[in-house]
Amino acid sequence: MDATQVSVRDVRSVGADTIALQFETPAGFDAAPGQFVLLRATVDGEEVSRHYTLSSPDVNDTFEITVGVDPDGDLSPWLADLSPGDEVTVEGPFGTVVYDDTDVVLLAGGPGVGPAVGMAERALADGYDAAVVYRDDAPAHEERLAALSAGGATVVLTSDSLDAGVAEALGRGQVYVFGFSEFVDDALAAVEAAGGDPDDVKVENFG
Repeated sequence: MDATQVSVRDVRSVGADTIALQFETPAGFDAAPGQFVLLRATVDGEEVSRHYTLSSPDVNDTFEITVGVDPDGDLSPWLADLSPGDEVTVEGPFGTVVYDDTDVVLLAGGPGVGPAVGMAERALADGYDAAVVYRDDAPAHEERLAALSAGGATVVLTSDSLDAGVAEALGRGQVYVFGFSEFVDDALAAVEAAGGDPDDVKVENFG
């Protein structure tokens, strides 16, 4: 989809310095869990753009992104101040790390929890198994994680080592990793330590 103005449906806090932004799905927008979009906005007279991975299980009526809000950031504070009815320019979707109708093992760090919960929800809705191993000192999306656990998913929260959680979840489905570079390195090391092949892991590295 070329650059398109989309309307904000909802803005809500989902954790410490973390928001979920829900947008109305424009005509022709088709995306799978794991893909990302490019948001553009003019902030203080300058155009700013950032990529955000989808955190909704589908895009049938709306789609969602999860944003970590940095008070000194160029775009995230502006996004946090949006209200329903405001508009943002969106392009995409982009990316090849996508949900593929199978059991999933999702390793998430920081804002990577957004795409992880969206993909896990989609997998459960489609009748597949899901496991989420999530590392963060201040977890976000706790309500959705609790609902996933109640729905039969394996959910492991940690603020430290990934090893135990990965060892528990490995072998239950296709492994995905969502997070920044340091987390990605730790997640792949944990996969290897548990006897898995890091080359088989699908990685969305946030940089």
